[in-house]
Amino acid sequence: MLRLGTIVFGAAAIASAAHAQAPKVKVESGVLAGASTERADIFRNVPYAAPPVGDLRWAPPKRPLAWSSERDATTNGPSCPQKMNEDGSPNEGSANGPVSEDCLQLNVFAPKGAKKAPVMVWIHGGSHRTGAGWVYDGQNFARDGVILVAINYRLGPLGYFAHPAITKAAGKAPVGNYGLMDQIAALEWVQRNIAAFGGDPANVTLFGESAGGSSTLAILAAPKAKGLFQRAAVQSGGGWSPPKTLAAKEAEGQAAATRLGLGDQPTLAGLRAVPADRLIAETLTGEYGPFVDGKLMTRTPAQAFASGHEIDVPLIIGANSGEDSLLGRKLDDPARMVANFAPNRAPYEAEAAKGDEAVVRAAFGDRFMVAPARWYAGQAADGAPAWLYHFSYVGSRFRPFGITTAAHAAEIQYVFEYWGRRTPESAVADDDRAMARLMHGCWVAFAKTGAPTCDAAWPAYDPAKDELAEFGAQNAVRTNFRKPQLDAQQAAALPSLALDAN
Repeated sequence: MLRLGTIVFGAAAIASAAHAQAPKVKVESGVLAGASTERADIFRNVPYAAPPVGDLRWAPPKRPLAWSSERDATTNGPSCPQKMNEDGSPNEGSANGPVSEDCLQLNVFAPKGAKKAPVMVWIHGGSHRTGAGWVYDGQNFARDGVILVAINYRLGPLGYFAHPAITKAAGKAPVGNYGLMDQIAALEWVQRNIAAFGGDPANVTLFGESAGGSSTLAILAAPKAKGLFQRAAVQSGGGWSPPKTLAAKEAEGQAAATRLGLGDQPTLAGLRAVPADRLIAETLTGEYGPFVDGKLMTRTPAQAFASGHEIDVPLIIGANSGEDSLLGRKLDDPARMVANFAPNRAPYEAEAAKGDEAVVRAAFGDRFMVAPARWYAGQAADGAPAWLYHFSYVGSRFRPFGITTAAHAAEIQYVFEYWGRRTPESAVADDDRAMARLMHGCWVAFAKTGAPTCDAAWPAYDPAKDELAEFGAQNAVRTNFRKPQLDAQQAAALPSLALDAN
């Protein structure tokens, strides 16, 4: 109970006063009642598309349904269907809790009294199988004058699935890339609604990590998305995958239908009747992510950048020093893996002295993340500027265990200047906070101005100079960073990308 002078406020009165002060915003579908903190006005579980259920499962997203009374926007919505840990702990995508196919919603973190504020739209990672937008806290972006929008999108077999029965029923509509369609629908929602939160729809930065980074590259290759954002940032997004066609995805879908016991020629109604949890359990071994469907995506990201058909906007792109964390702690047969990841072993002489596992781990990170980032920066450099980075900073809590590289996704905490759900504040040291202030400041500056003009020296990428900014124990501009290794990986990978198919 709170006492001010002779007036007594009970808990109910305090709650009522807090509700009365809740920020409210009217969007196209109705009025949202959010919550307010010292740093931000927050609106959670905001629908940006209609529930993709029933006849809308495996269909392009539709505009959200309207509501009549105020919608409570103070609680996170469910995650999109995915495999969750049975003990309730966060899964590989840091998500836990309830799931639902009715999951196409987003969270908005807005500065108080924002007017024409820059906007950043975050696409979460998780191998296109796991994760959720609600996992990420954008209050420090709002504190620094930027609106942060974090989205959910369809995952796994609900997000990237094709089957002849679906294609036949779709007619001229795109098929297969439903997660990518959701991401573009969220960007369209931002264009229509972000001004209500004080945001500037003409100043939108799209960014994501891992699957979110590869999604960002795919959106840069999707003509439909042109004009929906003005800059992009790709964190450990890879991007060197051989093209996969709609026919190949349909064959995968047919095989999945057989495993589900639906026979060789299931109906679309029969496919849609499969419960989501069973669909996910039966298709865990599938490969998911954007592919060339011929309508939404007519080129892979690599093909688009190689031919100059990408959406030309300022770009930040980079990777981490310990991307091999994706391989796990122990490799079963590193000698066999060497040929796959380091067909040219000569540049890995230093690692070879430590054994095959050291070669595999270094070459894996180079092949799938570090070398592609350099290549995309080089392809983009003849248009809007690109900035290349390498993140090697090891958090203070890891150093006592002999960890010397920055794992996949380690940079997210520093970009958000937020330690997440798994890192207690007591484990964060002053140098960790300094790195977070630095990287967060670079990303905020990029969103505000189109260039990462921050407290780090960071020249725009020029292939002739081959410079990048390293965020590490010593922040510095590096020239010809791992050039022999990255050149070798590029020579090995590019022939498989069908870059001449444009």
